[in-house]
Amino acid sequence: MALRCGIVGLPNVGKSTLFNALSSNSVPAENFPFCTIDPHVGIVEVPDPRLQKLAEIFQPEKVTAATVEFTDIAGLVRGASQGEGLGNQFLGQIRQVSAIIHVVRCFENENIIHVEQTVDPVRDAELIETELLLADLETIRKRLEKTRKESKSGDKEIKRQLAVFERLESHCSQGKMARSFDVAEEESSWIDSLFLLTRKPILYVANVDDRDIQQTDWGPHAAALRSFAEKEGNLAIRLCGQLEEEIAQLPDDEKILFLEEYGLAEPGLHVLIRAAYQLLGLETFFTGGPKEVRAWTIRKGATAPEAAGEIHTDFQKGFIKAEVYSFDDLVRYGSEKALREAGKIALEGKDYIVRDGDCMYFKFNV
Repeated sequence: MALRCGIVGLPNVGKSTLFNALSSNSVPAENFPFCTIDPHVGIVEVPDPRLQKLAEIFQPEKVTAATVEFTDIAGLVRGASQGEGLGNQFLGQIRQVSAIIHVVRCFENENIIHVEQTVDPVRDAELIETELLLADLETIRKRLEKTRKESKSGDKEIKRQLAVFERLESHCSQGKMARSFDVAEEESSWIDSLFLLTRKPILYVANVDDRDIQQTDWGPHAAALRSFAEKEGNLAIRLCGQLEEEIAQLPDDEKILFLEEYGLAEPGLHVLIRAAYQLLGLETFFTGGPKEVRAWTIRKGATAPEAAGEIHTDFQKGFIKAEVYSFDDLVRYGSEKALREAGKIALEGKDYIVRDGDCMYFKFNV
């Protein structure tokens, strides 16, 4: 499945620096607002040490990691929902992504311009959320106007839609995000059709400096953002964008030494990608053989046919059974042959719920 994350925030908070680190690209990251106007897109491999172990066992011709698509979206400013700072264009770009990576500046530096003059992570986070919410209210009200006209026909289904949209408008008018709106499962498709910005899950990234990232505690700015995220039911992580950009440009052997120098167990970008998976409720299954070992992304709770469909739609349409064993068992026994002899390979049907780390071989007939 395509995992698309949009990187947003105020101007000059480190969005493009983070994007460069993620994608190993070099997009402008200058000290002035609206340095980025056109969105930049980067495809990033999901770090998964299990792939290397699978490659050692299968000795394939090719190893393919799962990927995440990141879009660097220009800085939003106060009044973006009314078109300030090309706001309408940038908000439209956010509608196309699955999740929002909200970068918030959590460091002091008088040499870097802050569009709001002072560093205040919670204020900055609320500012962006307010602009997203105002844009959503405009979308909801337009749909309400259209649905009210259609409801005059007496159609019961349209009247039900109208009642849901009216409740949604009331909810968001109170300053509440659309993601916290309670809606019945059979009605959720109506809300989905609006492509609301505040319905998308948000991962907050506290962008700190290279001194703060070496501390075990988060520091006042980052800690304030984490508390804000938790109250909103969202996730927050901490990293140093400038440091991550430097790490990304180093050879692999030098990266380890660099991380050790700063007391970091792994690049912050690995933490970010794992958090994005957690945010969207995603997990990984594997396919393996002499030609290719590959990681695939699916939503938690996906069935075996749905997993097969990630490989090819024909696999899902003609699904018969799936041979399934766990990555941990494969490592423990050392080969598929040993797994088979130990009775550790199961034959699963259409109702099987895929688990993270499953290795699967699909049988189908089209």
